[in-house]
Amino acid sequence: MKITNRGHEVIVQGTDAELNLFSERFQQLMTYFERFGKLNADAVSALMKDGDVAPLDEQPLEQEVIVYSNDGAAIKPRSQNQLKLVQSIRNHDLTFAIGPAGTGKTYLAVALAVKALKEKQVKKIILTRPAVEAGENLGFLPGDLNEKLSPYLKPLFDALRDMIPAEKLKHYTETGIVQIAPLAYMRGRTLDHAFVILDEAQNATTNQMKMFLTRMGKSATFVVNGDVTQIDLPTRQKSGLPQAIRFLRGIKNIGVIEFAEKDVVRHPLVKKILHAYSVHESE
Repeated sequence: MKITNRGHEVIVQGTDAELNLFSERFQQLMTYFERFGKLNADAVSALMKDGDVAPLDEQPLEQEVIVYSNDGAAIKPRSQNQLKLVQSIRNHDLTFAIGPAGTGKTYLAVALAVKALKEKQVKKIILTRPAVEAGENLGFLPGDLNEKLSPYLKPLFDALRDMIPAEKLKHYTETGIVQIAPLAYMRGRTLDHAFVILDEAQNATTNQMKMFLTRMGKSATFVVNGDVTQIDLPTRQKSGLPQAIRFLRGIKNIGVIEFAEKDVVRHPLVKKILHAYSVHESE
């Protein structure tokens, strides 16, 4: 298909099938613009790509602001699957979010946790992840235990710092309202009235995953994020994430949201990098 413009005219040349598809996508763009009064790059990309694309006018992403960051930016879903994740977390006590890096799983979950805390729906936020190196050995780094664990937990702190002022976040962490700790520290606890996020869950073993999921207490919301294509466990250890989803999918009050390359919201190159790796790994 060939698209050219001459002044105020757009000329489209192609087969009947291509012209019909273009007409359908163009009409979706016009409907979106008429409804929201603007047309951004994300909307054009989502609506014009090939495949099964849900019309954005059926689910108004622009109205789904979760919280505002410290610099005033609106944090909200930027894709249909992100919107599904928000709805799943609101409607289920336990949600699994699986998919490639850069799809906003963790950032969105942290935003919902901050919102729940601000609205007094929970009394504390607990963020955790397995202390597993991504192909590197950090055991010989200088410092005490907390300093050694800092590299694992920094991505979670970064998300919180975007949404909670520094002094308030310091107060929250000192008083235990916000807790960030390695997964191993969850053993033996019962997590009541808490919004709990397990990040990088693909690096949790079967026993660790079972241990974590059974920490759920009264009025708790659990979110489990992971990417099964980036498992950093030793060769002989199996990830507990795929198994947990296989065992628990379909149980009432448990949601499973699956992200794909099309949902990547980082730098545009990230999507292309992921696609290139998936093609060569399949070969």
